[in-house]
Amino acid sequence: MDPSPTSPEPVSQAVGSSRSLRTALGALRLWEPRQWVAAAASAAAAAVVVGVPTAVIPNAFFGREIPVQWWNYPALALTALLSGLVLGTYLRPSPPVAPGGRLGSVGGVLSFFAVGCPVCNKIVLLLLGTGGALSYWAPLQPLLALGSLALLAEAALRRLNAQAACPTPTA
Repeated sequence: MDPSPTSPEPVSQAVGSSRSLRTALGALRLWEPRQWVAAAASAAAAAVVVGVPTAVIPNAFFGREIPVQWWNYPALALTALLSGLVLGTYLRPSPPVAPGGRLGSVGGVLSFFAVGCPVCNKIVLLLLGTGGALSYWAPLQPLLALGSLALLAEAALRRLNAQAACPTPTA
């Protein structure tokens, strides 16, 4: 069935799967050096923005009551990598319908809560108390990290696939 202006078929289905890893990798191969530089800078900024206030990156400004868990480091690294890729897709104009922006935002915020100290989070402390933060919130944090990484990966795939489906002309 060919997509037509009157067809109710969504644009993402008309141009192919919005989750094709092969298409996303093809879009990355077309990136220019300035896009890679922007993605790397964005990844470094994301690592600092998430890692410093949660004290996963040791610093003099923030501390933790609960030690950093082993999984916090790979979660922070993958968050930074995927955030850099998502933010790198915004450097060049994308097609009018490039889904994934909200997923990336939600994924970034979730990763902040996932790697943070469970008893340093004021919202969790107000809602659950110290005992609840340690008993209920801390065990959920690895799942929250996986969810945030899944959202960031989905956002990156969607945005990269949209770039491959409707590449912008070079000047």
